[in-house]
Amino acid sequence: MFSQFIDPFFETVYLTIVPLLFSVLFGSIIGTVIYVTGSRLILQSDKKIFRVINRVADALVNICRSIPYLILIVWLLPVTNFLTGSIIGTKAAVPALVVSATPFFARMVVIAFSEVDKGVIEASLALGGDLKDIIFNVLIRESKPALISSVAVTAINLVSYSAMAGAIGAGGLGFEAFQYGFARRNDELMFIATILIVIIVFAIQIVGDTLAHRTDKR
Repeated sequence: MFSQFIDPFFETVYLTIVPLLFSVLFGSIIGTVIYVTGSRLILQSDKKIFRVINRVADALVNICRSIPYLILIVWLLPVTNFLTGSIIGTKAAVPALVVSATPFFARMVVIAFSEVDKGVIEASLALGGDLKDIIFNVLIRESKPALISSVAVTAINLVSYSAMAGAIGAGGLGFEAFQYGFARRNDELMFIATILIVIIVFAIQIVGDTLAHRTDKR
């Protein structure tokens, strides 16, 4: 029976890592835009365009975070079909996973940046630091432990989302548990699939906590 879980296991890993990479990239950009455009200290400007960008980006993040994942999958079917050529399968689940995880990580980035000491930002500005210096040498460097923890939490959420996507044909351990466990009343198979999902979550959490602890200078 365990050989039956080899492919679903790696499909779940794929449905976690690939969307995570895109979500961290896009979420970091969006979160940085939200934080920077909302800070008069960093931009040293009160231009209306910055306030508009901030409110629009913030609203989009809140809206996307509020949409249930299963509904998001259905709404994105045309986009999924255009990007992957299919609406069923492991690759077809990636766009919806990215769209669902990106606003979550963006919000985590904003929270992490908000915890950075304003005095460090002011000191960097006083020394002639520009926007690039503030983002990379102050915000990201000072909030590195929080950002690493955010990546771990996002990855865990993606494991959960991938299980739900599996229930509608995306593959992975979720599909295995639903199709061959629940639908066929095979409790043993469903139990093993659940345990494997829990193991993946624990592994992600342990790695995230370890890296966050090592990068924490406090």
